Amino acid sequence: MNKTRYSKIWSLDNLYQDGSESSQLYNHITQIEIKMTELEEQLDSFGNLLEVNLSIKIGSIVKHMADLRLHLSQVNSYTTCLLAQNPKDQNAITVRGVTSSKNARFESAIKTFQSVLFSIDQDLWEDIVEAKALKNYKFILNEWRKKAKMFLSEDEERLISALMVDGYYAWGQFYQTVIGSIKIEIKIEEEHKELSVGQAINLRSHPNKDIRKTVHHALEDIWKEKEDLFAHILNHIAGFRLQVYKKRGQDNVLAEPLMENHLKAETLNAMWTAVCKYKKPFTNYLNEKAKKFDEKKMKSYNFWAPIGNMNQVIEYEKAVDFILEHFNHFGNEMANFAQQAFDNGWIEAEDRPNKSAVAFCAGFPLSGESRIFMTYGDRITSLLTLAHELGHAFHNYAMKLVEGLNKQYPLSVAETASTFSELIILDAAIEEAESTEEKLFLLDEKLKRSVMNFMNIHSRFLFEDKFYEERKMGIVSSSRLKELMQEALDVAYGESLDHASLYSWVWTPHYYLTKSPFYNFQYTFGYLLSLILYAKSKENGREFEKNYIELLRDSGSMSMEDLVMKHLKEDITSVDFWEKGIKVCVQDVENFINLSNILKEK
Repeated sequence: MNKTRYSKIWSLDNLYQDGSESSQLYNHITQIEIKMTELEEQLDSFGNLLEVNLSIKIGSIVKHMADLRLHLSQVNSYTTCLLAQNPKDQNAITVRGVTSSKNARFESAIKTFQSVLFSIDQDLWEDIVEAKALKNYKFILNEWRKKAKMFLSEDEERLISALMVDGYYAWGQFYQTVIGSIKIEIKIEEEHKELSVGQAINLRSHPNKDIRKTVHHALEDIWKEKEDLFAHILNHIAGFRLQVYKKRGQDNVLAEPLMENHLKAETLNAMWTAVCKYKKPFTNYLNEKAKKFDEKKMKSYNFWAPIGNMNQVIEYEKAVDFILEHFNHFGNEMANFAQQAFDNGWIEAEDRPNKSAVAFCAGFPLSGESRIFMTYGDRITSLLTLAHELGHAFHNYAMKLVEGLNKQYPLSVAETASTFSELIILDAAIEEAESTEEKLFLLDEKLKRSVMNFMNIHSRFLFEDKFYEERKMGIVSSSRLKELMQEALDVAYGESLDHASLYSWVWTPHYYLTKSPFYNFQYTFGYLLSLILYAKSKENGREFEKNYIELLRDSGSMSMEDLVMKHLKEDITSVDFWEKGIKVCVQDVENFINLSNILKEK
């Protein structure tokens, strides 16, 4: 038996020894408490805003905040990893409660500082941000001043931050706990199995239609049984958020996510306008694929199914080798980074019960590492998920040389980096296809991602938009949530999807995140921007890696509009820009239908 070259189980020991019982971890939390107290004292004694050395004082606080954020990120990421590998780890749950309190205090301190910055006279402010100590943070500090316009008094904001710990932070954590504890009991090929949600979802791409259908209905039964519980959780998260917005006099729920993503509303509108303009080609793709299952309309449980009889099994080690080979075709830094991740045990990929259902990448900025969590299922979808999360990790790596507060980048560009890595691998697989059947199979995988971003993600956006408007009027029942989901799916898919899950508001974790609402449009933004970036890389070869890394490094210190203008010389508030990416995918549809017709004629 050959020795395994790449472990499927990650190593967390070099971060903290002894897991959730680690004395190192608790000592670090104590250090964070000291740093937090020092920051709060520093803010309390800020002094006269008209002092000559004001820029130096602000610079000192900025440096302290950046340092504290790194320490909090390290502990938060570690706790997330512990609970992902074992959602019932009681010590980790306790640690999460402690760190949640400190996170809330940190956010409160940031708000206090932002309010101080907002109170500075504009003319004086323009001089301050040009000072040597602050010039590198000009963008983020200006953004903080804008955000402070929405704030209440310092005492009221501090109270809100304190309430968040047992408010919507707690509801978000409760959702994760419930999802992680669910077991799906089904019979597969005469064998009774107990699956986690993650394992069950992985079977969406199983080549056996009966298994896909069985798992689909088993999951739907679970969601139906627990729909009222999840409706309560979702309503309480949204309700708390809306109460905060109302208190601040803020009616537009999109204002916060747009600001957090460094995006203008014009950019988001231009993107969705382009998406809506090109629904028909992807409806054609779904209808063509439905025919392969002898159906008139695409059933949702067949969407992720592979085309034909490829039954392609991609073992983990083969997946790793493929990623390393083709990352190297793109550039040395990406390939070397990925090699380091696999060699050093940064990946948790084992297929086992009692794991979290959600794949993610966690950054550890103090140690300059990342950890990737997923359930690898020997399929092309798992290969692409692995590449996707490595893209996030490479973004973390690219930010190592970035100073202080500029290390934190928005979700919009985070999804660009992950999707870009995914495209490298999927495009390579298509190019290496040895037969028409295999090429069609892989082209289908690529088009699934187009449908996800142009239809599924659009449906999530439409659902969340309608849900928040109705939640302003009161509790939205589980039955009404299903109606809203049906309406959103019909618009986004052009009624081309049958048996769609009206419970996707339950099993889509993004609705339950407590950082901000609307974690959906970032995927479509990232997908389209990555397509355009990937086209540039094909034109420029390996030399493009340097430009790509520079774009990633700038991603926390400027708006997305300025970022793309600087590195691509393109205006992303224009519908034309987004059409460039969509047209690449439209060409994929045409290729898919042509190949499908060729196979029919054989």
